[in-house]
Amino acid sequence: MSSSELQGVDVPAARPGRFRSDGTADRAMRRLLGITGTDLRSGEGAHKAFRVSVVISALRCVITYVAIPVLIPILSLAGWVAAPVGLALCAIAAVNGVVSLRRFWRADHRHRWTYTAFITVVFVILAISTVTELSRLGVI
Repeated sequence: MSSSELQGVDVPAARPGRFRSDGTADRAMRRLLGITGTDLRSGEGAHKAFRVSVVISALRCVITYVAIPVLIPILSLAGWVAAPVGLALCAIAAVNGVVSLRRFWRADHRHRWTYTAFITVVFVILAISTVTELSRLGVI
């Protein structure tokens, strides 16, 4: 089995300009993400970006829901520390999520729709966290 098959990109579909599917939903998603052609090297980057995105999201959760609630009372730090840290981590996680999503689609990865569904759930959680942090700052 070749390395491209192990990464979810089989050789026939990976020819430049050729996609696994040319269905309406696939074309719309490629247009939304600005994907014009395939790139086999994106498969490797997609997996790496996915791992980094998950680690950043996990780090954000640990800091937001474990470290800050414990440290704030101990250090007498109000929400003025927690909210900006949470917002920064949400922004980093969102950017990394978009980068990894684009790489999955550019690689024409066979699990691109599964990852799209997963990252959509992550984006919803990040949006809820962002609204929570903004309300903590009194912006909304």
